[in-house]
Amino acid sequence: MSDTVLTQLEAGVLSVTFNRPEKKNAFTHAMYEAATAALLDADRRDDVRVVLLSGAGGAFTAGNDIGDFVEHPPAGEDSAVFRYLRALANMAKPVLAAVEGAAVGIGTTMLLHCDYVVAGEKARFCMPFVNLGLCAEGGSSLLLPRAAGFALASELLLFGDPFDAGTALRAGIINKAVPEAQLKEVATERARALATRPMEALKVTKQLIRGPLREQVETTMKREGAEFIQRLHSDEAREALMSFMTRGRK
Repeated sequence: MSDTVLTQLEAGVLSVTFNRPEKKNAFTHAMYEAATAALLDADRRDDVRVVLLSGAGGAFTAGNDIGDFVEHPPAGEDSAVFRYLRALANMAKPVLAAVEGAAVGIGTTMLLHCDYVVAGEKARFCMPFVNLGLCAEGGSSLLLPRAAGFALASELLLFGDPFDAGTALRAGIINKAVPEAQLKEVATERARALATRPMEALKVTKQLIRGPLREQVETTMKREGAEFIQRLHSDEAREALMSFMTRGRK
């Protein structure tokens, strides 16, 4: 797809790897476009049965590349980041994720749309939206309270502090935490196991699980997106983002 989003098909499993390790796989506008194309293509192809998301170089993703994000801010529902989230949320086929190292911002919220997530025991998660003057995104304001309960979801979204794999497991963001040395093996085994199951039965079962919430997820993502765009133009967000970029240059 691109040199920053790599795809490889083996035994029915399409591995989609975020490949910008020098920036901890922080997403650019172009990466969102490539990742969206990979997901849409995977859902259409008969030879793809399961999708496995991962990151290169010891990190899942550090979230948005703030510099690129400031240059290409989302301006509406058709923005690259929102198209990616919709493609992921609407996948008919199972999506798994293998999380190593940093999973920041959308790196955490995208996991709520995955069907199975395994993480390394040293993985670190964070949803720092409020700290950047922004708000919850990716349907997280709906899905996280359902998975984690209101108390823990409020703590993770309002404070925006980093948390470990144990907390992610307790919050229902991940299914399993394993030693880093076993992460790839376990994730690949789980993906290949699903790829051997009857395809239509998998798709129907996923629809039965996620279908009742799909309309709510879509409505929530639209509302979050509108608020997110509005927050981007606020003095709070401009100050927080500029401060973040300044710290990054030092």
